[in-house]
Amino acid sequence: MLPRILPVALFSGLEFPEILIKWLSYVAPAVLGALTAVSILAPEGQLYVSVNNMFIWAFIPTMLIAVKTRSLFWTLSVGIVVMAILYNLTV
Repeated sequence: MLPRILPVALFSGLEFPEILIKWLSYVAPAVLGALTAVSILAPEGQLYVSVNNMFIWAFIPTMLIAVKTRSLFWTLSVGIVVMAILYNLTV
């Protein structure tokens, strides 16, 4: 518990420079992007870039909906439906 509380306690009273705040704002999207890329391109631990990779095919419409709507609900809904369709086509 100490590693989580200590940074908050130490830095809560400080005011950070604007450039650091801007730089830190990119950390969460970068980490999420990296985790997503690994899940799509290496679903079983090894790089699998192929037309048979259903995760890539599911990613394309899901990403288009995410960019167009900027809605988490619609993005997740489309992703789940596309994955269900692709999974049922391959089984």
